[in-house]
Amino acid sequence: MHKREYREFLARNPFGHPLTLGFFYREKMRAIHGVAPDAPFRDILEVGGGQGGLTQLLYPEARIINLDFDPRYGRSHVNRRQGMGFVCGDATALPFPDGSFDAVTMFDLLEHVPDHRRAASEGLRVLRPGGMLLASSPNESWRFPYYRVLKPLCPTEEEMFAEWGHVRRGYSLAELEELVGLPCERRATFISPLTVVNHDIAFSRLPRAVRIALCTALSPITWLGWWLHRPHGPGTETAAAWRKP
Repeated sequence: MHKREYREFLARNPFGHPLTLGFFYREKMRAIHGVAPDAPFRDILEVGGGQGGLTQLLYPEARIINLDFDPRYGRSHVNRRQGMGFVCGDATALPFPDGSFDAVTMFDLLEHVPDHRRAASEGLRVLRPGGMLLASSPNESWRFPYYRVLKPLCPTEEEMFAEWGHVRRGYSLAELEELVGLPCERRATFISPLTVVNHDIAFSRLPRAVRIALCTALSPITWLGWWLHRPHGPGTETAAAWRKP
């Protein structure tokens, strides 16, 4: 395999407490692994990768450049690993020639970029013909109806936007396809109607120890939601893949 084996990939979840507070990231990794092709990519551009290193976890044999607007991430040990490079830059003005990469990843990026149309266009520009654009984003099901029960414990939408740097909530699949200008080749949702409770508690205002305890107590429901969820089922976020003609 060219992409990392599925179970090994999930086992490398970099989020703290990966089976409680970080379970949502496990869901994200499953969806991304599902849409990512098992292809011999040599050169990959990771746009807005920060210090997560998710693209290298997915394609350990590729040469990866992580471009991020924050220069501090260049000092992260993740971006100093063998096979990794870091460039401080703007997603809407990528400093690379046309057709430079076999794949471009934009995980949790587009909802942070004011000129998201330009960012998507730039990602396609630097792709070689036949190359893949992989992206993830919140979608129109950002909150399920019973969120109102947990709302008093959770940050407001405005607080979350400010903390995470969002400029918009997210996208429906149709909006993503319109933004990229191509029909997606593969897609998968994550954070289901069952696992979202764990997610909301993990990001609530409760003390950390209480959040861990509650997420642990919810484990039977969370794992049931994990096993029942299907790639095209309801979810609060979407991972998708496009192939450049």
